[in-house]
Amino acid sequence: MPKFVIESRSTGIVEAETTVENPVTAEKIISAMPFSGKASFWGDEIYFEIPVEATIENGRVYVEKGAIAYWPEGKCLCIFFGKTLSSTDDRPKAYSPVNVFARVQNPEVFKKVKNGEELVVRKL
Repeated sequence: MPKFVIESRSTGIVEAETTVENPVTAEKIISAMPFSGKASFWGDEIYFEIPVEATIENGRVYVEKGAIAYWPEGKCLCIFFGKTLSSTDDRPKAYSPVNVFARVQNPEVFKKVKNGEELVVRKL
């Protein structure tokens, strides 16, 4: 599976690996790299707009910690590292369906990111 990195001043380089759940979404996002955005938060989720347009592929609202997803409604990359504002238990819950296309092994590192901090996403 293709790998890429997410890098910020607070986290350094964090390696991510694509999954097979949403291959069309993954291909579109990998093809658009490199890109960057300023972190916004929704609980323990970072999101920012990216230069990709995709529709719901195999969308879902409940995801795992460490899931990297595309949110078609906002054209955003989402990094889930804990409970979100819509979570009703310990699982991250997206605002509306997202296409999970990758994972990181150490999602807790994203707790260091500050609101408005730039994140760079690029191929490995």
